[in-house]
Amino acid sequence: MAASHRMVLGPLVGSIDQGTSSTRFLVFNAETAELLSHHQVEIQQKFPKEGWVEQDPKEILQSVHECVEKTCEKLQQLNIDITNIKAIGVSNQRETTVVWDKTTGEPLYNAIVWLDLRTQSTVEQLLKRIPGQNKAFFKFRTGLPLSTYFSAVKIRWLLDNVEGIQQAVADGRAMFGTIDSWLIWSLTGGKNGGVHCTDVTNASRTMLFNIHSLEWDPELCQFFDIPMEVLPKVRSSSEIYGLMVCFLKSGALTGVPISGCLGDQSAALVGQMCFQDGQAKNTYGTGCFLLCNTGQKCVFSEHGLLTTIAYKLGRDKPVCYALEGSVAIAGAVVRWLRDNLGIIKTTQEVEKLAAEVGTSYGCYFVPAFSGLYAPYWEPSARGIICGLTQFTNKNHVAFAALEAVCFQTREILDAMNKDCGIPLNQLQVDGGMTNNKVLMQLQSDILCIPVVKPSMPETTALGAAMAAGAAEGVGIWSLNPGDLTAVTCERFEPQINPEESEFRYARWKKAVVKSMGWETSQAPSNGKSE
Repeated sequence: MAASHRMVLGPLVGSIDQGTSSTRFLVFNAETAELLSHHQVEIQQKFPKEGWVEQDPKEILQSVHECVEKTCEKLQQLNIDITNIKAIGVSNQRETTVVWDKTTGEPLYNAIVWLDLRTQSTVEQLLKRIPGQNKAFFKFRTGLPLSTYFSAVKIRWLLDNVEGIQQAVADGRAMFGTIDSWLIWSLTGGKNGGVHCTDVTNASRTMLFNIHSLEWDPELCQFFDIPMEVLPKVRSSSEIYGLMVCFLKSGALTGVPISGCLGDQSAALVGQMCFQDGQAKNTYGTGCFLLCNTGQKCVFSEHGLLTTIAYKLGRDKPVCYALEGSVAIAGAVVRWLRDNLGIIKTTQEVEKLAAEVGTSYGCYFVPAFSGLYAPYWEPSARGIICGLTQFTNKNHVAFAALEAVCFQTREILDAMNKDCGIPLNQLQVDGGMTNNKVLMQLQSDILCIPVVKPSMPETTALGAAMAAGAAEGVGIWSLNPGDLTAVTCERFEPQINPEESEFRYARWKKAVVKSMGWETSQAPSNGKSE
């Protein structure tokens, strides 16, 4: 009986979803896209100095091992045969930078996370070498402004400041990668023949990649003074990169191909089935990321959005591009209320606190902990809470924190509508925070359009699984529009009048202005004011 039960399921695909705050491994049925089991582990973030954000690459790798192990155990308890896992996809937090020693397999420094601000002075030094100190100088080649956000300046900082990395580069031992590269290299053998590669979506976030030729750009590497030999080979988002090397006690998954790789936001776009020009999704994770598929044409923003690679689903398939609005702090503000202020014990509590008051009572929270990203690109901004009175309590602050996520989304949606010319008539959403119904209703109220949430919110992992299952040589997941399963959704409709929404949004914009120009990178070291 058990054996026949296992036969019914058909091929399965595993998905490693390595995010900023946690790692997950999820297993999907390739024929129905049903999520069968998963396991999640929270990742520690280190803040060694103000503005610095690091993670331990070995902890990240260990968390992947643990998630795979635990998910396989859960599948066996469900009487599901794990030998049916025929492919594995990887989706990852983008830009986060790892440099490791290919002879020992050891990281040469902690991973510098995308949110990290230590490179502000590096950015300022580099700007001095650009005509007119124009941040957008490389925009038409990379799609990106010069910012602390992208990998190139992080690598530059590591080369300037870490002796062990300078030496490893000189000896030809150093390898650079974003998290996808570190994981794929480690999981396909590491120092014993691991595959050093990345995909086009992750490469497009380094600022070293030409998004037209789809190759590392020698002139950009020269500008940032980064040796090209440390860079991974760039592949499509859906092809067999290498085979899993055994690390599970059971020996399970040995020899299973890793055949899908997408930066997390691209993966969510695929998982939301946004394959048509003009389709968009917003993901609520540590940050908030709104991506709109622009098809095979590169669209450049006039309103502070990035141009990025959406996906290339096969070696011989065309590349598709997207416009992206990036917000640094979304779910991270809730984690901050929990870990730094202690006003909640679990992240779920924020919904309860906010619901009790149903208003911020004129309190506005601009969580510019890492400066402001889109549409401002203002690294000197810092977080502020304003509009406080003696009446304000922790419930109002919790509500203001959720509202901040919604206002930031409204700003990037406004920019997207201006760039595309066709306003979105609804917003497709996903990510961990979408479980918060207060947030979803607030989002609809502030945007004045419906918000549509799929009943299976793990769209990032689903996107990586789709890419892996559809790869040439695997071929167990069809991406033909007719074969894609229709997704059931929950809808949130606007419940306040547009005038009230506009009034609150105008107050928010006033608060944003007050958060700007706060920080200078040349702060006095003696603690006295300038």
